[in-house]
Amino acid sequence: MKFIVQWNGLPTAERSVIERFMKTGGKPPEGVNLLGRWHATAGLHGFAIVETDDARGLSALALEWGDLLTMSIVPAMTDEELGAALGKHQASH
Repeated sequence: MKFIVQWNGLPTAERSVIERFMKTGGKPPEGVNLLGRWHATAGLHGFAIVETDDARGLSALALEWGDLLTMSIVPAMTDEELGAALGKHQASH
């Protein structure tokens, strides 16, 4: 399943976020496949699309950065997946 991961950092965490990212490359935990990641051109804001079938990896991701960033992780669907779900819904009503 795909998820949208959004993050925001406090200005006081900027140095620590940069150091950790440069050291780790921001690699996701085992079992979480990073499909793409985008960063704001200024500030500690951004989002990523990840894929996993195991919520433990998402939890590990949130815990790994939780001391420096606030994170929101929500399920995501492609247009095709949403269209199929909407078609099924329409057919049942």
